Amino acid sequence: MNYIEAIILGIIQGLTEFLPVSSSGHLEIAKALFGNDTLPSESLTFTVVLHFATALSTLVVFRNEVVQIFKGLFQFKWNEEFQFSLKIIISMIPAVFAGLYFEDQFEAFFGGQILLVGFMLIITSLLLLFADKAKNTTKDVSFFNAAVIGVSQALAILPGISRSGATISSSVLLGIDRVKAARFSFLMVVPLIFGKIGKDVMSGSINFESSQIGYLTIGFITSFVAGLFACKWMIAIVKKSKLSYFSLYCFIVGVIAISITLYNK
Repeated sequence: MNYIEAIILGIIQGLTEFLPVSSSGHLEIAKALFGNDTLPSESLTFTVVLHFATALSTLVVFRNEVVQIFKGLFQFKWNEEFQFSLKIIISMIPAVFAGLYFEDQFEAFFGGQILLVGFMLIITSLLLLFADKAKNTTKDVSFFNAAVIGVSQALAILPGISRSGATISSSVLLGIDRVKAARFSFLMVVPLIFGKIGKDVMSGSINFESSQIGYLTIGFITSFVAGLFACKWMIAIVKKSKLSYFSLYCFIVGVIAISITLYNK
């Protein structure tokens, strides 16, 4: 990996983590285009660093909400903040379960599975299209909604299924206010990212070497800055019901990925 690739991959991760176009799918496509032959451990380290950067950008954008979540969680009072904290925890359960018991199965879908990415992007396209047609409401996230959105997040582990696209779309289709849906979608993934990073560090899967510091730093910075921009942009997009544009984009990229894969066989 060189610095140019690190910058491009950092920007892709930062933008696509929040925009509903699948960050994992785009990273897989980008690595395939670059002919990436990075060792698995180095590739995992780089991916973890990029996700850490976007998680930090989420914390910066929603810093006031994050403070309220922690206050509510440790007050142990049945108020709005405490209930919201519980909903975040409930939404994490499906993804945690999938990560603990089906990690090997999900990892098998990564590593150049561009055909799968193409089909999953088309599914993401359909989800966004349906959500864009849904009526606007002022409904809050309920405990049941949190569980359903959590299942959507777990399914989005598959490359090509946009996490933000799946969670925001399912929220909107459940009748939840669009801005509240986007906020919940972005906040619910932060504990999972930090949990995954902690798990990888504890297991020894991540190895930092001096030769990696340069492109890891560049990738982190570009991903963080792009994440700040994309997070704020996505909230405005969802509020204005402009998901159909991303639906069309995902469909086109999905078709191209499928076509190229079938042509090269």
